[in-house]
Amino acid sequence: MTVCQRQRIVAECLRFAREAGYREIMLWTNSVQAEARQIYQGAGFELTDESPHRSFGQDLTGQNWSRPL
Repeated sequence: MTVCQRQRIVAECLRFAREAGYREIMLWTNSVQAEARQIYQGAGFELTDESPHRSFGQDLTGQNWSRPL
């Protein structure tokens, strides 16, 4: 999947949430997902908090991102 396709998926999720009446949208990712974070930032999401955790056999940093709709 290309970056453009991923951006379109995020845009469609935002459109759906707005039309459904949501006022805010939040998502969770890991800090190692640099490409995903760039897409989220480009769509107006801001990092709200992060915390370490262990998943997939690795020490990772989970991140919560949100934005108003």
